[in-house]
Amino acid sequence: MTDGADGRRWWALIAMAASVLVVGLDLTVLNLALPTIAGQLHASNSDLQWFSSAYSLVLAAAILPAGLLGDRYGRKRVLLISLLVFGVSSALCSYSTSTGELIATRAILGIGAAAIFPMSLSVIPVLFRPEERQRAIALMASATFLSFPIGPLVGGYLLDHFWWGSVFLINIPIVVVALFAVFFLLPESRSERRPGIDGLGVVLSSAGLTALTYGFIKAGQNGWGDTTALATIGTGVAVLGLFIAWEQRLRGGEPLIDLGLFRFANFTWGTLLTTLVTFAMFGMFFAMPLYFQEVMGVNAMGSGLRLLPMIGGMVVGMVSSTRLASPRAGAGGTKRPPLATARILMAAGFTIMAAGIAFGAVTKVTSGTGYAALWIAASGLGLGLALPQGMNAALGVLSAERSGSGSALISAMRQVGATIGVAVLGTVLTSGYHDRLDLAGLPPALANTARSGVAGGVGVAQATHSTALLENVRVAFVHGMDIMLWASGGIALVSAILALIFLRSRRSVAGPAGAVDAGETGVERAGLAM
Repeated sequence: MTDGADGRRWWALIAMAASVLVVGLDLTVLNLALPTIAGQLHASNSDLQWFSSAYSLVLAAAILPAGLLGDRYGRKRVLLISLLVFGVSSALCSYSTSTGELIATRAILGIGAAAIFPMSLSVIPVLFRPEERQRAIALMASATFLSFPIGPLVGGYLLDHFWWGSVFLINIPIVVVALFAVFFLLPESRSERRPGIDGLGVVLSSAGLTALTYGFIKAGQNGWGDTTALATIGTGVAVLGLFIAWEQRLRGGEPLIDLGLFRFANFTWGTLLTTLVTFAMFGMFFAMPLYFQEVMGVNAMGSGLRLLPMIGGMVVGMVSSTRLASPRAGAGGTKRPPLATARILMAAGFTIMAAGIAFGAVTKVTSGTGYAALWIAASGLGLGLALPQGMNAALGVLSAERSGSGSALISAMRQVGATIGVAVLGTVLTSGYHDRLDLAGLPPALANTARSGVAGGVGVAQATHSTALLENVRVAFVHGMDIMLWASGGIALVSAILALIFLRSRRSVAGPAGAVDAGETGVERAGLAM
């Protein structure tokens, strides 16, 4: 490729990273805007839950079919359409005048996001050679996690200066830039065989992922004793079992996903380990904003600022991971082996993450901002070391033929992992919070409000002017948060052990049928080099 073409590929990737960033921002700023939306649209608690759930459920249902559509009709085309859908639905969300309208437009927003996630990953095996993918994956992964500290900063500013709809309207300029960049810079790529549409597979996968996601959302809201939640989770597992059985029968036809990918250790463990890291980190992202705002007493913008050390650590980790895993220049232009293998870097990253989270797990009410910044930065460093290696291990096995459906499978597992993480770790936090809560003497209504969460507890303490209750609520929340962080650290430590045992040191050149050759990109193979 020419230098100009090489630059265009990286600019195209930056545009796609911006698309992923705006999807992440939408999730974080919505949570910030919910109290304001509740007042303006007279939304009930159930409505507020559906503002988030409608998006998550549609995303879960559409993510695997979106990958197949990219392989069949063109990844650039599907990405452009999904960006357009996301931009238009963002505008519709901004100007919704009722709860029903906002729920419906949030669902449409989920359709756009469902294609953006896998399409942004699917072009990496197509555009970039194996030695370039480390940097490409690091850039894409950083866009996902940047949204967590940036969301409160942007959302807090917008809510302070504009109306609540501005938190959705901010998506549009970024989407417009991404549309132009993808249109002019990204080459079209698709499967040469144009895979058929597996109708039953689409129905089963969509139904199964939707039921599983909804069940875990309900369990997170109502507790694990909720029979509806457990029944829905069971139904989702059963339907996904039927889906896998159906896909195996289509081994000689055109299945929705290539189950043969799981025969490759790097795909299986790369995908599983990146799902586990998402599971563990989402617990931290769920708890820390509440800790900063309700225990330390800062506003949403201050909460975002206090999460920035994670980004600093993550950037250092990703740069180090990329350099350590890349071949080194030797004498006479020869290439020398990298300084570290993927499994060593993943294990080291997970271990550092576990250590950082363990320091966070001994947080006290009196712990200061500096202490939080230290362990959050260490956790980010571990994340930066581990995540690009896991993603590269999984994506390195994908062929140019089915990179869309393969990337959708990776994205679907990470999405489900995030949902399960919030539900399971949120329940652990809530249980610990309840264990230390002392509500003796409070009227039942106020006690129920305090029991609902730390925000409710702080609100009751302030309304009743009870310093003792305020202290008890904060101590109880920090106790629950510490238990949750111990669980997250345990997940990270187990992941380090799994990486050492199961991840292969060297990427297998032989992959599934049609796998990308180590010496050329999928664009070049298809005759679409820029």
